[in-house]
Order: sequence, then structure tokens, then C-alpha cells
Amino acid sequence: MKHAFAALVVLSLATTPALAQEEGEGNRLREGWGLLSEGSRLLLEGLADEMRPLVDEHLIPMIAALGELIDDVALYELPERLPNGDIIIRRRVTEPEADGEGAPSDPVDL
Repeated sequence: MKHAFAALVVLSLATTPALAQEEGEGNRLREGWGLLSEGSRLLLEGLADEMRPLVDEHLIPMIAALGELIDDVALYELPERLPNGDIIIRRRVTEPEADGEGAPSDPVDL
């Protein structure tokens, strides 16, 4: 599908100057852009339909599980990729609150 989208972009770039040079053919230009717009819309809808099962079965449960582990995103640093490919998310180092509770001072690898 990625190749089909790239071909659509190249086709639109290649045909636009040729259509624009024909001064008396304004309707053809508008019709061409309309067809290109409709084709792009159909292509993107098709991509979304193909990706929907992947998102529903894998991505949404993974995000939900991550959300259960991380209460507040503000308590964590940006993810870091290690040279071996592992990704870690370190907890921010914060000062303990007056009641003695707060985020731990050691980073936590998830």
C-alpha cells in the first residue's frame, strides 16, 4: 500500500504541469484534481480499514496495559533506547512530599 500511495503522489506531480499548460482546459484540470482527491480518499480509507484489526487486537490492549503501569506520564522521563535495542522509561527523580511520600529517588526500569 505504501508503494501505491507513492505512485499516486508521483502521478499527481507529473500530471499537474501538463494539465496547467492547457489554458482552455480549466474544467479538465478541476475534474482531474477531483478524481485525484477521490482516489486519495479511497486509498486512505482502504489503508485505515486494513490497519483496523491490527490496532484493535494489538495496539489498543498494549496502550491500555502501559496506562495501568504508568499512572501519570509527568512522573517519567522520555523513553530511551539502549544500544542492545531495549527501551527503558525512567521515573523522574522528585523531592519527597511533606508527609514522607513521593516518587522514589531511584530510576525504575519498566
